[in-house]
Amino acid sequence: MAAPNFRHIAVAVDGSEHARSALEVAVDLAKKYGSQLVILAVAPLQPLLVAPGEPFVGAGIPLSDRPRYQAIVEAAVKQAESEGLTAVTGICTDGIVVDELLAHLEEHPADLLVLGSRGLSAGRRLLLGSVSTAMVSHAPCPVLVVRSRNPASTKPAP
Repeated sequence: MAAPNFRHIAVAVDGSEHARSALEVAVDLAKKYGSQLVILAVAPLQPLLVAPGEPFVGAGIPLSDRPRYQAIVEAAVKQAESEGLTAVTGICTDGIVVDELLAHLEEHPADLLVLGSRGLSAGRRLLLGSVSTAMVSHAPCPVLVVRSRNPASTKPAP
């Protein structure tokens, strides 16, 4: 079996501990393979909820947290560069997270997508959805889902 060739690695960040772990793994892989690294963040739009009986609702401007996510991307780019990477790009957009990530990967193919897993319970995942599950199912490239280490899970079994 031939060794993988990850020339273009994308990593999704959102400021969470899980995303920081994913960034660390992506930076490590990019250094190992001499890859270009693209750091992606999507500021989720706040949905406008309307009662079913309302005849008309004026369309307002959706609220976005884009400035906060842009700062997350800039910090991640600085971290990657401080660890010796030179081919690092940061991209921040807003919209529906899964749709925006998939659109980026379709327009700018990557050899690997790295993202964190929040570890939702089955019930919460059913109600809220899971970005990592959706990306594993629909991304046009291999996906590496990084779980944060839980200190309790690293203890040897009795």
